[in-house]
Amino acid sequence: MSKTPRSLIATTVAEWTLSGGITKRLTRQLAAYLLSENRTSELDPLMRDVQGQWAKQGYVNALAISAHPIDAKNRSLIQKAVAQAYPKAKTVVISESHDASVIGGVRIELSDRQLDLSVATKLNKFKQLTTGKD
Repeated sequence: MSKTPRSLIATTVAEWTLSGGITKRLTRQLAAYLLSENRTSELDPLMRDVQGQWAKQGYVNALAISAHPIDAKNRSLIQKAVAQAYPKAKTVVISESHDASVIGGVRIELSDRQLDLSVATKLNKFKQLTTGKD
């Protein structure tokens, strides 16, 4: 028996969530399927694929990762940057996550790209330029 392509699963999940929202029932069904098929390692890429399908339908979800809470002004700037990257977006949702290793700035993760404006990345690039080491 062949494995169901991840792209087909993502398309199906995206359609269900766009029409009926994310429900506990759907979440349980997806988790049960991934467990029964021994595909739990595919959860992260599957969710990126689902977000990609959402974006094609005009619903963009971005994760803004920062060391500290993001104030309203910077949230608005992030919202505008994401809207520019996806000009056909009907809805842009910014979710926030905190990670002390970012130090400062923000890393924005989308389904198909990442914009890293974090202090940690800038320091690492500076280190590479000045020492020639990774």
